Amino acid sequence: MSADDKYPAESGRRRFVKGVVGGAALAGVGATGAVTVNSLTTAAGAGGGPVEAMVIERVSGPAPHGMPQVPIEIDDNGDIMGVWPEIDTETVEGVEVEIAREELGGLEYSQEWFQYCGHESYEGLEPDFDSDNYFKSDANTSYEWQQEQKSEGDRINLSDLDDYEEWGNDIGDTGVGKPAATVWRSEDTDNTLPVILLRSTLVEEAAADNEWLEASTDEGVIAWLNKCTHFCCVPGYKLAPDAPRYNAEDRVYCQCHQSVYDPFSISSALYIARPRPD
Repeated sequence: MSADDKYPAESGRRRFVKGVVGGAALAGVGATGAVTVNSLTTAAGAGGGPVEAMVIERVSGPAPHGMPQVPIEIDDNGDIMGVWPEIDTETVEGVEVEIAREELGGLEYSQEWFQYCGHESYEGLEPDFDSDNYFKSDANTSYEWQQEQKSEGDRINLSDLDDYEEWGNDIGDTGVGKPAATVWRSEDTDNTLPVILLRSTLVEEAAADNEWLEASTDEGVIAWLNKCTHFCCVPGYKLAPDAPRYNAEDRVYCQCHQSVYDPFSISSALYIARPRPD
């Protein structure tokens, strides 16, 4: 079987979602967004269950749905940080529990977006985890520019991505956007949350007339939790030499099982978030 025949053909779409659909309407969204239900997780327990999240779309391969966006903001110094939802207290089966959840860009954004692949047990996803929420340079980054300019734990600044309209690394097209490999909400923890930042003119243009992207991106910077929803591998953006075989040279490519995600196509995914452990 050839690589081209290994998985069904992708749609070829390169788009941003033009609206947010409610969970009750997801079954009929058609071209508006991607819908998948992950039945391998359970809905029982506090802080878990069905969740609608905005994701970078899975366009091919075995992954069940896209990887969730991390809304971002930029401080007065240009440092980039992830938005963490406001903490609220809810009563579940007579027990009060804290959950991070708020409305953002016309959508309910919550910590449950990230509760898969075992993340639900990570300290960083505890609602009241003490974090400054800045994206810090990952010690294991494969991007040469980042290896040369940043040390482990350094904040990523908007100025680090200034050459986003010219940046390239001999994989795919030049000028599509400039990435940075980071960790988020992972101070002094054994387990880190890997996040990719990407600055692109395509993001800037799309955010000009889209409520969700206007609220969740800034200065052309978009972010997503970089854990493949198939077997929790860590994919790469413009990193793998074999990505062109799967039409993924300018997309996010998971080398383990060839799932491909499009960071320029944001869709709404419905899945079952794992509950946080007590």
